[in-house]
Amino acid sequence: MYEWLDQMGREAKEASRYVAKLSQDEKNAALAAASAALRRDAQAILSANEADMAAAEKKGLSKGLLDRLALTEKRIDAMAEGILAVAALEDPIGEVTGMKTRPNGLIIGQRRVPLGVVGMIYEARPNVTADAFALCFKTGNAVILKGGSDAGHSNKAIVDSISSALENLGIPRGALQLIEDPSREAAAYFMTMNRYVDVLIPRGGRGLIRTVVEKSTIPAIETGTGNCHIFVDETADFDMAIRIILNAKTQRVGVCNACESILIHEKIADAFLPRLGEELKDKGVEIRGDEAVLARISGARAATEEDWGTEYLDYIVSVKTVSGIEEAITHINRYNTGHSEAIITNDYSHSQKFLDEVDAAAVYVNASTRFTDGGEFGLGAEIGISTQKLHARGPMGLTALTTTKYIIYGQGQVRA
Repeated sequence: MYEWLDQMGREAKEASRYVAKLSQDEKNAALAAASAALRRDAQAILSANEADMAAAEKKGLSKGLLDRLALTEKRIDAMAEGILAVAALEDPIGEVTGMKTRPNGLIIGQRRVPLGVVGMIYEARPNVTADAFALCFKTGNAVILKGGSDAGHSNKAIVDSISSALENLGIPRGALQLIEDPSREAAAYFMTMNRYVDVLIPRGGRGLIRTVVEKSTIPAIETGTGNCHIFVDETADFDMAIRIILNAKTQRVGVCNACESILIHEKIADAFLPRLGEELKDKGVEIRGDEAVLARISGARAATEEDWGTEYLDYIVSVKTVSGIEEAITHINRYNTGHSEAIITNDYSHSQKFLDEVDAAAVYVNASTRFTDGGEFGLGAEIGISTQKLHARGPMGLTALTTTKYIIYGQGQVRA
């Protein structure tokens, strides 16, 4: 039934061997051509996105999800620039580290090499299509993409544009492929293609990630889900805290590094909570809080146990008062998803304690969680933000899409 998917897998495996042999200059030239193609085809991509947006609005997607899906000329230009940014990065492939000479004369080291074929399943974010291609191609990998149905037209237009540029350079079509079948059955079969796909990266909501981790026979890297917290300590500068919270919560609500939960030291509750409430309500944010919050912020709703662990991806935030940094850290480590956590404080010992004891991929002192991003971290772009601890953690740039192999030089040695 899914012979066509197996064929995609075979083409990807073959193409991965071709791409792995390309020089840095050859890969960079292809990336430059792909970037130019996106700019050239911008109107066709926007037209495709309009069809996706119309269907999504009719379907009733939230504002946050619509924002994730929407493309503009500026966003397409940013996608094109992102590809060029990846091209400008140093190529990790071929890097040799740790060469050592053993007592028997063997010289042993490690060389960085591509993973092979990368599979990616993601939801309605068309920019991921371009980022995933760029990062995989730069690291000598082929990639098979399975985007969400809500972005089907947009993803196809982007892949068609990039593929045309690659084809003109003689690069096999298996280097970049898109699974257009939106069915769950196709996705389920894709998850079993370990004969061809070396690693599978899910990027999206908790349901998608859980499904991939539980059902995939391909090694998977968990990414994305972000129940991110900001703890406002008793020594915090109020103006700074408000500025950071508003940025982390409202700049883009539908992204995984947006703040979803705020913890307030009880000693500043009387002075800080009413102001915080007004600022959030001015931005259209619904507040769900504990009893102390309800007593100080008019219009707030009572939070449930479920709220403390929810990634809203919407104009909703949970707010809780805590007795101090110990309770804040305990609460965060219980309810967070291992993504991004922040403390606002002027107490150095508290900042260090927070950095040491909070279990997350990115931990901030006096800065917005919105910075957890490949571009902001100097990686050019990211294929996802890993919330697990094996192979990669945090924003996954070029190095995360490579592995190593041992290389050994001898002069005729045999083992006794």
